[in-house]
Amino acid sequence: MLCPGDAGAGDVVRLEETDPSVVPAERPTAPASRPLRTSLAAASLIVAAGFLGSRLLGLVRSVAIAHQFGTSPELGAYWVAFRLPDLAFQLIAGATLASAFIPIFARRFQEDERAAWRLANSVITLVFLATLAFAALGAILAPWLVPAMAPGLGDDVGRSRELTSLAVDLTRIMMISPVLFSVSGMAMGVLNARQHFLWPAVAPMVYNLAIIVGALVSDDVRTLAWAVVAGAALHLAVQTPALRAVGLRYRFVADWRDAAVREVGRLMAPRVVGLAAYHFNFVITTFFASVVSDEAISAVNFAWLVMMTPLGLFGMAISTAVFPTLAEQAARDEREMRATLTQALRLILFLTIPSSVGLMLLARPAVAFLFERGAFTAGSTDVVTAALVFYSAGLFAHAGIEILSRGFYALADTRTPVTYAVVSMALNLLFALLFVGPFEVRGLALAVTLATTVEFALLFRALHRRLEGGLDLGRLVYSGLRTVAASVLMAEVVGLYLLALRAAGLSHTERFTDAALALGGGAAIGAAVFFWTAARLKTPEVETLIERVPVLERLVR
Repeated sequence: MLCPGDAGAGDVVRLEETDPSVVPAERPTAPASRPLRTSLAAASLIVAAGFLGSRLLGLVRSVAIAHQFGTSPELGAYWVAFRLPDLAFQLIAGATLASAFIPIFARRFQEDERAAWRLANSVITLVFLATLAFAALGAILAPWLVPAMAPGLGDDVGRSRELTSLAVDLTRIMMISPVLFSVSGMAMGVLNARQHFLWPAVAPMVYNLAIIVGALVSDDVRTLAWAVVAGAALHLAVQTPALRAVGLRYRFVADWRDAAVREVGRLMAPRVVGLAAYHFNFVITTFFASVVSDEAISAVNFAWLVMMTPLGLFGMAISTAVFPTLAEQAARDEREMRATLTQALRLILFLTIPSSVGLMLLARPAVAFLFERGAFTAGSTDVVTAALVFYSAGLFAHAGIEILSRGFYALADTRTPVTYAVVSMALNLLFALLFVGPFEVRGLALAVTLATTVEFALLFRALHRRLEGGLDLGRLVYSGLRTVAASVLMAEVVGLYLLALRAAGLSHTERFTDAALALGGGAAIGAAVFFWTAARLKTPEVETLIERVPVLERLVR
């Protein structure tokens, strides 16, 4: 189950959904004072630390689950059961946080503090009741919905019934978690709106810790499902004292006639469609993976989680950091926004294109190093690697969508990203139909990559036309060509390194030392070659990174 702001939990929740700066008109247009800059810097450090901690714990969580369950059919049933509870949260509480509640609450608080707290109580109550109803309905209909989502679960009739029954049980257990998350997600929104970031940053970490403990103490996937529920409860519990500290005194109020409450509902509607499209991509992949094999369901999930690590560290982190600036500039001067957006996109592509190439080359040692122990066998490594290679090819597109969609949000345009998300979902379905037969898990990962690349291209084209003067294509091409050239040379050197390991008999990735040598050495050599080459080609992003990470200067000078 994914939680609000949980960047390490599979990352279905995109970071703009917990960003307190959704509406650009809310941003200050005057230069910030020194105290404000100091507080923003402190808040950014807290959020960054929480983001990194969540990413790392999310990776540890995946390792723990892989060690205990491998790519077993029972874990496949667990991933299938994941879908409905996650959808319940995302379509109700997630959408509310994304586009509506935080800016309206912040504006109301400035006008009338008592009315703001009444708004918070009403939205918390309404979101809780709606999620509770959705979860109850999902639990009742689980015996029909689960087989529809994964018709191929089980390799024979008896096994299919057993695994489907297990998935139904797991779904019903985990349906408790979105009810808890509906409240804790709203708590996160209130705290962020009141400039309290510490406990919302800690909450995803305790969620991940609960699942790690659940994976370590038992080899029963039911324990893992209950650990998800415990993690959701902890996600709420760690934020509750902070809510009282900022002044929230909860009252059971559900004033849906309140103009502010209705405005929240009106603003969240477009995002519901976009989130639905985004999450149905996972349903599509799960559906077709179940037809391939029980093992394939877990394989595509593990591969996705590995691919999301560089995406989270580069695409999501940079996009989240730059979004407040984009929102402020959109309200003041689109030309400034154009320059900032172009620079952010260049930096994201500079980091994710070589990451994509490197991850494709080092997919097998990466999977073996992270997961191949306990119940996760060499056969599991093979099938996860197959999916990871094709997922990794689309890393740059996933990262580009993060910043381009925020460009539209800064311009108060949610319709365009939603439209293209729906187009991407339809293409994913079409490509999955075409490729799953001949390519199996490779085809499913390729379908996602192709659909995402088309979405990236459509967003880029639309934003280029929408901005005054368009994106700076000259600078993008100048930087992009040099990034690609440096990535090609990096790939050649890393490829030679892997061939040298094979010649020396050190390429048996089922041995932990060989996997570590291939992954660690390949990553270090690749990074050094890439940055050195990029510096020699005078790629401007090298100077940008040196300003922020001075130690890189020793590498490229």
